Amino acid sequence: MLVVIANDLPAAVRGRMKLWFVEPRANVFVSGVKDNVAQTVVDYLHEHCPPESGLLVFQRIKEAPGYKITGRGDHRRELVRISGLQLVLEKDKE
Repeated sequence: MLVVIANDLPAAVRGRMKLWFVEPRANVFVSGVKDNVAQTVVDYLHEHCPPESGLLVFQRIKEAPGYKITGRGDHRRELVRISGLQLVLEKDKE
C-alpha cells in the first residue's frame, strides 16, 4: 500500500499519479501497488517534484512497524521518531 499526500503537485506528476492511484481528495493518492512498484513511484516523486510540493509518503514495509514515512519539501506536518516509531506531528498554526 502506498499513500501520498501533497500540498501541490506539478500537473504532469498529478496526471501520471491518477493512472494508478485513487484520488479521494485533491492531492491525496492511495494505491495498493506492490512493494517494488511502490519504491519506483516514490523515487519518481522525489525526482520530479519540487520541494514546494510538500510530499508526505506513507509506504508499507515488511519490517515492524509495517510502514515507512518519508517527506520532501515544506509540508505542514513534521516527521518525528519516538522510541523508534515514526509519527506525524501536527504543527501549530501560530
